[in-house]
Amino acid sequence: MKLTCTPIDGVMVAETSRVIDHRGAFARLFCEQALSEVLGGRHIVQINHSRTSQAGAVRGMHYQHAPQAEMKLVRCLKGRVWDVAVDLRKNSATFLRWHAVELSEQNELMMVIPEGCAHGFQVLEAESELLYLHTALYSPELEGGVRHDDPVLNIDWPLEMMDISTRDKTHTLINEDYCGVEL
Repeated sequence: MKLTCTPIDGVMVAETSRVIDHRGAFARLFCEQALSEVLGGRHIVQINHSRTSQAGAVRGMHYQHAPQAEMKLVRCLKGRVWDVAVDLRKNSATFLRWHAVELSEQNELMMVIPEGCAHGFQVLEAESELLYLHTALYSPELEGGVRHDDPVLNIDWPLEMMDISTRDKTHTLINEDYCGVEL
């Protein structure tokens, strides 16, 4: 796995390659040893899968508060998505900045999103599927979110936004009093 840093500290893109022959293809989706420096002693404790039917659909922007703050590793298994990480760490040099990468089954990239960053995505191709690896268990009482359309973040979504859950539409907007996420 080849790791590339992004402008946001701790947000990385992992690149894998597949071996293709007459039988088909093989790719390693996760290797704890190859990602040991990124994981820093964390372990994957939960793996989730999502399928989103409609192109243009937006999911996010989600995170978990401490003590269940989590690192996420996100990979697209089918289709294409615009995957976005937003830095919500109040003492970070990139506080309230976002970074996006297109993830697809063809490019086999994986986004690494550290604790304190919100995650979301927009489906670029119908019936897209994502695999999420988490370093903390899901805790509904500790979930948090910021609005995907918050003018403070000004995320540049590539398609018209549609098919957004009620929960994601009702996250509060960031204002001048917003002080970020405690880790």
